[in-house]
Amino acid sequence: MQRLTTMWVGLFLVLGILGLLFLALKASNLLSMTTGQTYSVTALFDDIGGLKPRAAVRSAGVLVGRVREIGFDDTRYQAVVVLDLDRSVRFPKDSSAQILTSGLLGEKYIGLQPGAEAEMLKDRDRIQMTQSAVVLENLISQFLYNRSPAPGSSPAGGLAEPANAPGLK
Repeated sequence: MQRLTTMWVGLFLVLGILGLLFLALKASNLLSMTTGQTYSVTALFDDIGGLKPRAAVRSAGVLVGRVREIGFDDTRYQAVVVLDLDRSVRFPKDSSAQILTSGLLGEKYIGLQPGAEAEMLKDRDRIQMTQSAVVLENLISQFLYNRSPAPGSSPAGGLAEPANAPGLK
């Protein structure tokens, strides 16, 4: 009887460890490895706001690729994001990319909006139109700063010209 109980405890322990491993792989996006053919495109962003390699690339809510790598262009001072897109899904050359968040504080992903051009993106092309991530801290500080400026100061942060001072009107 004790041996049967020990076997059941061992089985549940192994299943628990496998469940934790599954959750860890799922959370780190390592479980959904793409084995199909892909093509790579790059996009430049001013702020990636916590985007990570292996993040999803979605169009119309459907997974169409993954972020392969993220680098920094020290001549333009922008983040360079390399996307691996599924070869069966083609996007027009004038498509746009934006960094989005799933939920209020969820993971970051790239959303692709198809353009209208007849020519399609090819391997090693660059997406020209991009929109950086909205950083929640910047949004809150902008809201708080612009909400009620102090008397005698301008919302832009510079010195305000007094109302009775001569100047260009």
